[in-house]
Amino acid sequence: MTLERPRISARVRAIAESATLKVDARAKALRAEGRPVIGFGAGEPDFPTPAPIVEAAVAACREPRFHRYTPASGLPELKDAIVRKTRRDSAYEIEASQVLVTNGGKHAVYGAFATLLDPGDEVLLPTPYWTTYPEAIGLAGGVPVEVFADETQDFKVTVEQLERARTARTKALLLTSPSNPTGAVFTVEEITAIGAWAVEHGLWVVTDEIYEHLVYDGLATASLPAVCPELRERCIVVNGVAKTYAMTGWRVGWIVGPSDIVAAASNLQSHATSNVGNVSQVAAAAALDGGLEAVAEMKSAFERRRRAIVDLLNDVPGVVCPEPQGAFYAFPSVKGLLGRSHRGVEIATSSELASYILDQADVAAVPGEAFGAPGYLRFSYALGDDALHEGITRIQKLFG
Repeated sequence: MTLERPRISARVRAIAESATLKVDARAKALRAEGRPVIGFGAGEPDFPTPAPIVEAAVAACREPRFHRYTPASGLPELKDAIVRKTRRDSAYEIEASQVLVTNGGKHAVYGAFATLLDPGDEVLLPTPYWTTYPEAIGLAGGVPVEVFADETQDFKVTVEQLERARTARTKALLLTSPSNPTGAVFTVEEITAIGAWAVEHGLWVVTDEIYEHLVYDGLATASLPAVCPELRERCIVVNGVAKTYAMTGWRVGWIVGPSDIVAAASNLQSHATSNVGNVSQVAAAAALDGGLEAVAEMKSAFERRRRAIVDLLNDVPGVVCPEPQGAFYAFPSVKGLLGRSHRGVEIATSSELASYILDQADVAAVPGEAFGAPGYLRFSYALGDDALHEGITRIQKLFG
């Protein structure tokens, strides 16, 4: 008798589907059926990629040298642009050998942990977290250790919390500022204190700075290796062009870190994907060297929408929405709507609530369970002003 083995590996079976992409896909499918669904699920700007970036890509398409393989770690011109951008935006001096260009920020997160972790290594994961983080850690053999911070502390973990969670197996901390899903932003002082703590205990820090330019109300923040130079040999920065330049579909991110880490991650990438698409890389270089005018325009719209969505959500009975300080997400508590019957439907969890709102009001939001935070919903306000007002007004009517 032949022992039947599982068709799918245990490693891949353990991966949860991306909840944000799942919600976005369902919203699009319902729209295709003719329903007037308004989606707050996708984390992408609703603006087109700026025209000069597109024109640079068009020109690259006509260049025969971009029709061929290029270095797996990235086009030299893009790596040089990332060096200049890092100096300009973060006051952090790096060399091209410290840069790996990846297929988007998500690929950068995966590459960072695959390079850093051995089986059983623990990674401190501030929670609420972006859905991909624990999956990337687990795929690399690591163990995510959740450290929860709710709205009473502005969704920001403290050094004291991190220290209580640290064990002999802790190898790294994942720090995200501004945060997806909460919009929390760590101050310069908070980042400096966390960096000093990591140095004291010999820990690595992977810091995701993809939303670095979307900070509001004049709040001062900083890049971790810039304010904590002692940590530079144990710090990996993850970034990309997706959010700043409305380039989510172009799939260009990068890792900045110590040269030996970047070389190892580049070796991994050479066998996994080879180089990122050359046309996208040329477009990314044009974006980085073209300045920040485009993000300034988007940021103005996001600030307006941020104020609107917070006010509208706080007018929904049972909903409490703190004002986010960065990114383009609102993360309200919906605990006041749970454990109750709504139109004859018993709703116990925020996941059930999200499904109810989609079914009854044609509004798609992502439940907090996806981010390790039951009792909350995430709303992206990277959508048009009219759609934003209409969507939240529908929720007001549903629970009013």
